[in-house]
Amino acid sequence: MSSIFDDVRGEFSKTNNAVIKLILTNVIVFVAIIILYIVFTIAQYPHYYQWVMDQLSLPASFGAFLYKPWTLLTNFFVHQGPFHVFFNMLSLYWFGQVLEEYLGSRRLIAIFLLGGLAGGVLFLTMYNLVPYFQPELANTSLIGASGAVFAVILGAATLLPEHTFFVFLIGPVRLKYIAALCIIITMAQLVGPNAGGNLAHLAGAMVGFGFIKSLQNGYDWGKPIYTIGEFFQKIFTSKPRIQVPQRARATTSTTARHFSQKSENASVIIPNQDEIDAILDKISKSGYESLTREEKQKLYKASQQ
Repeated sequence: MSSIFDDVRGEFSKTNNAVIKLILTNVIVFVAIIILYIVFTIAQYPHYYQWVMDQLSLPASFGAFLYKPWTLLTNFFVHQGPFHVFFNMLSLYWFGQVLEEYLGSRRLIAIFLLGGLAGGVLFLTMYNLVPYFQPELANTSLIGASGAVFAVILGAATLLPEHTFFVFLIGPVRLKYIAALCIIITMAQLVGPNAGGNLAHLAGAMVGFGFIKSLQNGYDWGKPIYTIGEFFQKIFTSKPRIQVPQRARATTSTTARHFSQKSENASVIIPNQDEIDAILDKISKSGYESLTREEKQKLYKASQQ
């Protein structure tokens, strides 16, 4: 058991593995909820378990939400039932790896969080303003990472629509078709028993699409998330101050500026059309996974032009 804890702690100490950290966070919360359910059920205090769930799930009523605003964030880290968490985390693993490989960990986290928050906002808005949903207002709440995961799916499909996944019993399927099927299923269930969850799916999908399109036009929706993350990182991380002699500091500064200028000049090289065509041909023949890191970066630079 201690080795499992060591492995988990090791994963959280690593950098550039946001997919694993998000999955572990959701799984840890899920396991904790199962333990609470078992303990309170055996102790014959099921109302305590329900109280815990009420503090984590997002209520449909805006009045109830005002008394626990934190649920706008906590709801998409909470799952009930093994299949609920399994399929969400499996989708996050598949599609999240594509985004993390191409855009980095912090942008993946930003898309996930913004998708989950947007899902909660649309859920609250529709249930409080649209008459169709209001009969269920008092008895409905939202949990699950589906909205956040849909943001990741649509983000990956918008970034790399021709990227293929191998689907069991079907074969290779392009990301754009997987995303289209997800949207169709969501739209078909907007008036079903899980209408609230599907509203969150739709909001997450819009965030994933908009995030990538905005990024390709030069604006990053994730900036507020990065700022908040850096703020908390400064609070919980302390770096020892290293005394550097004045002469050495000046030399280091000059060298660093020279290196930075060279790096910036190198980073703005845009691949030509022949290079892009060759990369696209390689994707169509061998799949996105066959690309080198340099080829992935070239493709991303081309998509921003």
